[in-house]
Amino acid sequence: MTTLRKPDWAFVLRRPAHFLAFGFGSGLAARAPGTWGTLAALPLAGLLHLAGVDGMLLAALCLPLFVLGVWVCQVTGDALGVHDYGGIVWDEIVAMLLVLSITPFTVTGWVLAFGLFRLFDIVKPWPIRWFDRHVHGGFGVMLDDLIAALFAMAVLWLASGAGLE
Repeated sequence: MTTLRKPDWAFVLRRPAHFLAFGFGSGLAARAPGTWGTLAALPLAGLLHLAGVDGMLLAALCLPLFVLGVWVCQVTGDALGVHDYGGIVWDEIVAMLLVLSITPFTVTGWVLAFGLFRLFDIVKPWPIRWFDRHVHGGFGVMLDDLIAALFAMAVLWLASGAGLE
């Protein structure tokens, strides 16, 4: 296993798995790579929306993207010698796409979705923190963000019922 102190573009471009794991390069950001990875999901979701992908199909697409993420996060983590390196942001991208699948296609909706997901991903309330600490490998990298997405989706659903959408 190779251990790299600071991945760069050469590392990211070495393998397609690294390119995806680093969110098309967004994970190379010096500060807050998870936030940059989450932001990378927005234009992707916008393009899918413009291509006619509705919320139900976007949610369905997240399943194969999650499975792919288990592999790319494992491969990249192994190459780095770090289980959940901060620059690995494919988990944020897939989770944010899932949140956006139930979010109105409005600036307000997307800002709220983004803020809620980042809140739950950063704070990691129970049980997110437990899964983050106890489930390892590519599946563990993907799982805690999936749960954070479900928390954000629950709040969005509750807010929409209260007329706050």
